[in-house]
Amino acid sequence: MTGVRGKGRVHVIGAGLAGLSAATRLAERGVAVTLSEGAAQAGGRCRSYHDPQLDLTIDNGNHLVLSGNRAVMTYLERLGAQDRLAGPAKADLAFMDLRDGTRWRLRPNDGPLAWWVFAKGRRVPGAKAADYLPLASLLWRHPGKRIDQVLKPQGVLWERLLEPFFLAALNTAAVDGSADLAGAVVRETLARGGQACRPRIAHPTLAAAFVEPALAYLQAKGAQVRLGCRLRSLQTQDGAVSALDFSDGQVQLAPGETVVLAVPPWQAQALLPGLSAPDAFRAIVNGHFIVPAHERPAEAPLTTGLIGGTAEWLFVFEDRVSVTVSGADAIVDDNREDLAVRLWADVAQVLGLGDRPLPPWQIVKERRATFAATAEQDAKRPGAKTALSNLLLAGDWTQTGLPATIEGALRSGETAAALV
Repeated sequence: MTGVRGKGRVHVIGAGLAGLSAATRLAERGVAVTLSEGAAQAGGRCRSYHDPQLDLTIDNGNHLVLSGNRAVMTYLERLGAQDRLAGPAKADLAFMDLRDGTRWRLRPNDGPLAWWVFAKGRRVPGAKAADYLPLASLLWRHPGKRIDQVLKPQGVLWERLLEPFFLAALNTAAVDGSADLAGAVVRETLARGGQACRPRIAHPTLAAAFVEPALAYLQAKGAQVRLGCRLRSLQTQDGAVSALDFSDGQVQLAPGETVVLAVPPWQAQALLPGLSAPDAFRAIVNGHFIVPAHERPAEAPLTTGLIGGTAEWLFVFEDRVSVTVSGADAIVDDNREDLAVRLWADVAQVLGLGDRPLPPWQIVKERRATFAATAEQDAKRPGAKTALSNLLLAGDWTQTGLPATIEGALRSGETAAALV
């Protein structure tokens, strides 16, 4: 094939959220963009699809973002998609301990002065205000340390808030997680008060919130979007990328053209031998169940954190209920039907459905959902710049200062776009 060439054109490789972030930010600046994706659809690990087993459009995984996620809000504002996230007007996070049936709501006050920890009805039941003080130690850096070397992994607060919070944010067992990455999450959310902790989920789907508006935006800006075009290799000359070898042909780069490589780390390493990148990963298991709105409690919150079960977070949509298990390496190889039964038991308990039989279900497994958010893996993350003068990296696995989250992916795209 003959690629469209032009001084200043940027070739973004990979249409996951990092690639979409970089491409839309560049298009906003009036830069000519070609976005190429090896898969038949955009979105990467943040995708939606029609599932024939359920006859519904579902997400491959569930993602909870918080109102303090700056890059998320900036990205959606750019696309005119601010209304694609749903959530309460105030910070209000529901939890349930499946072991004894205790329910509570975590309700931080809006400002950074955390007076809410002194209000019994706003904090974790059984925890005292003084129990929250050690969290302040995460407000500064702890290079190379695990979370359990900074905080004591014990007590009611750890069990009912910190452990599930860090597990969800890092997708890594909390005791093994990087204290620096955990601290970055705390600084940008809990430490800023309730105004930064309002839970948000994509409604009705991830694609409707993050992917489809981006593709429409790129089309309106005149960008090229090529799906089903896998990059096989990079050709280099004089310290720069000179050509891109795709599955459908080669694109020669003109002087002044730039490449943003926004692919998973294992693909980046195959294209760039010797590249330092995370090489240990953690799984996520998601369960989807058809539970129509009229068959569940009307007051069921959009999200509920679960303690003491198999499922860890429950998400309520108009046509389905979904659950997520983070750091799921111990169960990812289990039989799918066995997993559905176990996860449904948690759903039925939370929603008060009694002994209702297992409804139509789907289990989605992501074996390499994120890199392991340990200090050792964090040290392997590369920056956006590479040894090739016209090649930049993007992806939640690059050095964003955050764990592998939607916020980190979008922020990495912003960084790459700013460096073009």
